[in-house]
Amino acid sequence: MHSDFVLRGGTVVDAEREGERLDLLIQGGKITALLAPGTPVAEGLAEVAADGLHVFPGLIDAHVHFGFGEKITEYETETIYAAQGGFTTILGYFLNNEAYTDVYEREQGYARSRAYVDYGFHFSVANELHVEQMREYVQRYGVTSFKYFMNFRGEEGRYLGLDGTDDGYFYDMLAESARIGGVKIVCHTENIEIVNRLRRKIQAQNGSTLKDWAATKPPFTEAESCVRAMLFAEHVGAEIYIPHLSTRMALDEVRRWRKRYGAVHVETCPHYLTHTEDSDLGSVGKANPPFRSADDVEAMWEGLRDGSIDVVASDHVPRKLATKQRPLWLASQGFPGTATILPVLLSEGYHKRRLSLRRIAEVLTRAPARIFDLSPTKGRIAVGADADLTLVDLGKERVVKAEELGSYSDYSLYDGWTLKGWPVRTIVRGTTVMQDGKITGRAGYGEYIARKTTV
Repeated sequence: MHSDFVLRGGTVVDAEREGERLDLLIQGGKITALLAPGTPVAEGLAEVAADGLHVFPGLIDAHVHFGFGEKITEYETETIYAAQGGFTTILGYFLNNEAYTDVYEREQGYARSRAYVDYGFHFSVANELHVEQMREYVQRYGVTSFKYFMNFRGEEGRYLGLDGTDDGYFYDMLAESARIGGVKIVCHTENIEIVNRLRRKIQAQNGSTLKDWAATKPPFTEAESCVRAMLFAEHVGAEIYIPHLSTRMALDEVRRWRKRYGAVHVETCPHYLTHTEDSDLGSVGKANPPFRSADDVEAMWEGLRDGSIDVVASDHVPRKLATKQRPLWLASQGFPGTATILPVLLSEGYHKRRLSLRRIAEVLTRAPARIFDLSPTKGRIAVGADADLTLVDLGKERVVKAEELGSYSDYSLYDGWTLKGWPVRTIVRGTTVMQDGKITGRAGYGEYIARKTTV
């Protein structure tokens, strides 16, 4: 059920506007008009005040992991968490060895009655069956993006139940995606053969810090894999997306390569903008890729400013803190992140580094919508688009407290940080699902997004 209303008094921000005073007419869950402030509308139409607030297109987190929290109720907790952060759409990865026909039906059975925001799926390609069925996944389920772990050779992926593959498999999989057309292959870039040798040496030296963890995965192991993925993609005409890019070396290779082949998209994550390998978080800060140097952090901000980084996404993993509080080599990898992406970009980027609001809107709305086939209904403020809106108070300061954000996870990398700039209202298809930190939507309102390739 949708409510019709006019949103009054807000300053609209999107990939084309740094800030423009506009009223928005919302009817049937869609944006039906962009109006000059105070333009009369039909008598009796409800008015929603946005005075003093910036109105962004509904935010999109293109990198969330399902299956690492509580496998059924996570569709409730993690979409509540997303709504608290101003996100109206999330795209979640699955890592399975079985046919995704089975995975899709099972997960939809969990999600349909629980999701508070709209959602879509990425499938991870891990065996020959997945390549054979890729076209069916696109046509039947509207899944147009597939992840490949370049590091899962031999036994490396066994902890997730995934088969080991090789470059021949990678080559054939990219070629099949090119034959289908419009499919994006998400390439986890890591040279595991080098990483494994370095890890054995550092463990033998009793390394136990985040800096030691980072030393097992130096920038070269990311950059070399990026080059290999881009070369393969260019050769077969595939389109690739590099997630969680973390180093200056890799970003420089992407910049060079794009001059000759443009079908390469790049994502980074908020923690690569805020944390370094010198962090005192211990095993709580264990991630893959690891935290990097201060120079790499600055390189990620440079990439956001100059446009060479397309998307910021969370790599959200809703694990409990107890899974992290173990010796470094045994601790789980990853951490929750969706709800704090926007405050990090506003506080650390807009307020401290003069990163424009337009760029923030671009990397959180229009770019992920364009790359992952969510356009034209998502990622923009325009007539005909879904009325997905994130209302933001740029001056609001708030101390991060994980327990207030709703995730199955019970901690945040930013616990105790004071961040400036927070979403105060999340509107999904015309319905307010979060207001002033309170969830006002209902479980099951979120809809599955079946995507179509643009080819």
